[in-house]
Order: sequence, then structure tokens, then C-alpha cells
Amino acid sequence: MNRGTLCMAVGFVCVLLAGVFFVSPSLAGDESATQSDVNATPDNPFRVHTIRSPYQSGETRVSVLLPRDYDTDRTYRVLYVLPVEAGDGRRWGDGLEEVRRAALHERFQLICVAPTFSQLPWYADHPTDKTVWQESYLLKSVIPLVEKQYSTRGDRQGRLLVGFSKSGWGAMTLLLRNPKTFAAAAAWDAPLMMEQFGQYGSGPIFGTRENFQRYWPSRLLAQAREPLGVRPRIIHLGYGNFRDHHERFERLLNERHFPHRYVDGPVREHAWGSGWLPEAVHSLMEAVEPNAD
Repeated sequence: MNRGTLCMAVGFVCVLLAGVFFVSPSLAGDESATQSDVNATPDNPFRVHTIRSPYQSGETRVSVLLPRDYDTDRTYRVLYVLPVEAGDGRRWGDGLEEVRRAALHERFQLICVAPTFSQLPWYADHPTDKTVWQESYLLKSVIPLVEKQYSTRGDRQGRLLVGFSKSGWGAMTLLLRNPKTFAAAAAWDAPLMMEQFGQYGSGPIFGTRENFQRYWPSRLLAQAREPLGVRPRIIHLGYGNFRDHHERFERLLNERHFPHRYVDGPVREHAWGSGWLPEAVHSLMEAVEPNAD
């Protein structure tokens, strides 16, 4: 093989590899993400890590809630409580605070984590703007930070996702795009069958309709090579604003023979504190521990 042919071959392989890593970001920690820590106090049980990731346009925070008897000699599963608003938005409540109120971190012995995002979180990587790579931010900055700082299992069975509305969409796309990274995802009252580009402030995050289509839960289900195993790794619950989406998503799951759990109603408020969170977390634990209390 002459030098020119060799260079062309190497370049072709590099292009292929770049495409692979763009579609499914790895969990390799980003060394350029910096952090500073704020420890929990008796009045504030949340530990806060302030980080600067290349995948976000500004400084973000990762809040962590540990079980009271947290022990570094054992390992814990991590529940990622995905936000629905940018920054410190609390219009629809505070997911991590609802976890604390219901003592879900204690009941199930979970490390519970809530990151913030610089822009409205739709859990997608923008096609051109690296500072709006939200999927990569979670996979390459947030998860490696958590698994470095805390005593976690550090495997698929140790990572769970929960959200509603936009973050319910995000929980499903993250699981379906990264089935070897996450064990299960739970969502309630989410626009799971949304196919209109730009709805609910999503346009600036997805960037183009073509990129948006890469994140459709319906398309990801249709393209899945296998139904994620025999346990119900997909949980979708209830409604407030999006019953039709859940009904259509349920039909699609049944058509594709995906093991899952579905609860239709009762109608509840579109908020973190609506009452769906405890059931969602219980269902997630049953997905990884069938006899979970």
C-alpha cells in the first residue's frame, strides 16, 4: 500500500469512528470539566458540585442526596433525577427535594443526583454547537463525576433514570440510545410521541429536524434490535397533559413486544410533586430488584 492510499484509509477509519462516537457518546470522563464542592449540612442535606463542562455554555451544578447511613465500604445504585427546566428553574417543583420528602433515597438506599443544564433540557446533542451537547454532558461530565466521587456500582445495573414532561422524554431517549449504560427509565406525563420539530422550546436544542428525528422515542423503538431483555426496563405512568402520547406509546411498545410497565391514571398535576415519583422509583427498583419493597 503506498503512502497516499494509507493516508486515505486512515482518514476513512477516523471519519467512521467520529460518527460512532457522535451517535452514542461514551462514558469516558472529560478531563476539561472542572468542579468545586459544597458539602451537606444538617440544615441542607444536598451535596453540590459546581462544574464547568465543555458541553454546556456556562457553569452548572450537580446536586447529590445520599442515604443517611451512606457507607464507602459498600456500593450504591444511582438515580438520575432529570430536570425539566434550565438552570435552577422550579416552576414545576424540585425533583430531588421530592425524593427527600418521600425518603426514597433511604427506602431504596440510592444515591440520587440532579444536574442543572445551561439551556432548556431536551437531552440531545446539537448538531453543530458543542456547548449544547446535553446527552454528552450527562454521559461524559455528570456520570463520571458522580462515579469518581461516590461509592457507586459503576455499571449499567447501577444507573436509573426518572423524569416527567421534557425530562420524561429525555429518560426514554437516553435509555433507548444507550441501553448498555442505563438499567431502566421511568417517565410520567411526557410528550413521548412528539414529532413536531420546535415544540415546547425544543428547536434551539435539536438544531435541525433531521437531528430531532434521531431522538424520537418511536423511531428508537422501531430501530431497536432487541426489546431490552425480559425485565420491564421501560416504565411510563399516568398523565396530566399528555395522556394521548402515553396511550400511543403503549400501543407501540406492545406492537414491538417490549417488556414494560404502564399505569394509565389517575389524572394528576403536571409537576414533580404530583404523586407519581414514588411509584416511578418503586417500579425502577423492581426492574433491577424484583423483590424491592
